[in-house]
Amino acid sequence: MKINKAYKFRLEPNVEQQVILNNLVGSARFVWNQMLAMSFEMFANNEFINATNLVNKIIDLKNNSDFEFLKSHSNAVSLQQKVRDLASAWSRFFDPKVHARLKENKKKIRKPKFFKLADGTEIQLRPLMPRFKRKSDGCDSIRLVQFDKYCRIEGNRVKLPNGIGLVKFRKSQDIIGTIKNVTISKKSGRWYVSFGYEREIENPIHPSKTAIGIDLGITRLISTSDDQYIKPKNSFKSNQVKLAKLQRQLSRKVLFSQNWQKQNRKIQKLHHHIANIRHDYLHKITTNISKNHAMMVVEDLKVINMSKSASGSAVQHGRNVKAKSGLNKSILDQGWGMMVDMIEYKQHWQGGLLIKINPRYTSQTCSQCQHIAKENRRSQARFECVKCTYVANADFNAARNILAAGHAVLSAEGGCGKGRPMKQKTCGLREKAT
Repeated sequence: MKINKAYKFRLEPNVEQQVILNNLVGSARFVWNQMLAMSFEMFANNEFINATNLVNKIIDLKNNSDFEFLKSHSNAVSLQQKVRDLASAWSRFFDPKVHARLKENKKKIRKPKFFKLADGTEIQLRPLMPRFKRKSDGCDSIRLVQFDKYCRIEGNRVKLPNGIGLVKFRKSQDIIGTIKNVTISKKSGRWYVSFGYEREIENPIHPSKTAIGIDLGITRLISTSDDQYIKPKNSFKSNQVKLAKLQRQLSRKVLFSQNWQKQNRKIQKLHHHIANIRHDYLHKITTNISKNHAMMVVEDLKVINMSKSASGSAVQHGRNVKAKSGLNKSILDQGWGMMVDMIEYKQHWQGGLLIKINPRYTSQTCSQCQHIAKENRRSQARFECVKCTYVANADFNAARNILAAGHAVLSAEGGCGKGRPMKQKTCGLREKAT
């Protein structure tokens, strides 16, 4: 079995190396924007957009006398990879399956955006269309393939092309496997290097034999069927006062002035800090839980639908808008979707199994007698069955129902291959009695 992973480290270039790296990522961003403008023209003229057509246009762009800097301040391989990323973005836009999911989630652009073509006509930008990149976004990157040809690692330093030379990085762990590519990124003023590698191993066998059901919540991030729970981190909530203060200061600056850009970098740095806290916390808890359990069952939650605004429209106003807004913030702050994705691929690496079941009635079903009733859920934290008088914490009861539904799905499917995550639309709970 082949495993593809990435090791990401902090990169520490000196002043001269930062100048070269800034030129490389700036040129890649410039080529992305130029190629995107060309592809919009191709889209308007119903021309075929693919990687080959776009990559061939890089030569014309370099030969343009107005863009002489591309010959000396860019890397040919990284420009090709950037254009291939743009072609992949267009392929996702033309994929009917992606649009079907978009329609299912009912995701819309609130204010229509337009792009003016060379002849003066405007086309409306649709959802999932590639977007232009700005320097003020604070996130740029380049990717180099054929690592052995252009780069190498010497201890805690990596050699990069274009005269950059050896650059120190914080090597916190050994890199195991064959490195296929390297990505240099700049985010919120900090540089990072990511090594993508491939390793072939035998089909792993999970060391544990246990199975648990997992219920996600606001007060308790994870409640398991074995009466354990993990509290959330809420990194955004703990920093939102500071963030609001910085944003108020930004609103008083002249747009795109030096002071505005300086203040905007502070906001980006805080957002990056919040995301790092969330990412680190989720990695730690998902790694621990995936090592200790061979099978995990979670609800197949539609986080996008659950976190939609309840404000309604000017004609039909929403209800409990403030409470729903707070709930949406908590769901997104805790990163439910990211956490489930982490569990899924870590179970695959460990040789374990992840089953996603329909969340219908998991919180209203008694885990002892299987009676389903809305009245069973007396409060957010208390579950008391009206039939058998079973009393338990509501989250723990739901986790036990989730585990039972996972076993039912596994039995119905006749098992599953080792290390293969399973996503199931229906669960073993019976339908609600009419």
